Amino acid sequence: MVSAAEEFVPPSAPDFWQPLVGTGAFAVTRSMIVMLLVTLVLAVVMVAATRRLSVVPGRGQYYLEGVYGLVRNSIGRDIIGSAHFRPYVPLLFTLFTLILLNNLMGIVPPVQFPTMSRIGFPLALALGVYVVYLVAGVRRRGLGGFLRNLVPSGLPFWVVPVVFLLELVTFLITRPVTLTLRLFGNMFAGHILLLLFALGGEYLLLHGEGLLKLVSLPAFLMFFLFTAFEILIAFLQAYVFILLASVYIAEVYADDH
Repeated sequence: MVSAAEEFVPPSAPDFWQPLVGTGAFAVTRSMIVMLLVTLVLAVVMVAATRRLSVVPGRGQYYLEGVYGLVRNSIGRDIIGSAHFRPYVPLLFTLFTLILLNNLMGIVPPVQFPTMSRIGFPLALALGVYVVYLVAGVRRRGLGGFLRNLVPSGLPFWVVPVVFLLELVTFLITRPVTLTLRLFGNMFAGHILLLLFALGGEYLLLHGEGLLKLVSLPAFLMFFLFTAFEILIAFLQAYVFILLASVYIAEVYADDH
């Protein structure tokens, strides 16, 4: 049995709102503060690591160049292509480091809050990617050419309007939404699991009776295991986000259908 002194309340979506100042749409929330903190930390790290660049890099420059090389070569150059990738490297590198550090905030005390578990942040990043994608497409082909490229050549004329509408919905709605939901869903679900094991273990330890208190030990063990797993997820989600962004940008420079 469990003591009825305090009823267990499982974590839920409202736990991610956490307004600090104000209410409603104009509230200053915990996620906003974490995003501001991460932005400041990244700015300081980038300036400090690049202030005195040398041929033989120090530790900070070495690690930063490793991350930059991963984004530039393994993603930007290999996916977008060696002829066109350079203008997009700053965007991809910024997105990767920003998303990665925000994701890791979910396991860093005393913050322990992944900003990307609030859907507005990944949505804003996804829309930014699509603005870049659309501008690049229009600049390369012109508006008419960009729209014509949505439809494969050789289709019967009566099929063209249907295919065009489907492709337009895919490019302008489906892709940004799925890019958003993939990042948001993984970070939201991961943090919910961490909260569930941590709060559940604490509740069983403090309010469980008899041998039920021992069940808190596996709960805490799962919390630590999922914390380690969350580090991997944080990296993978940042990597997948810019990987897909690169794939979409690469389509601008692909041959016509």
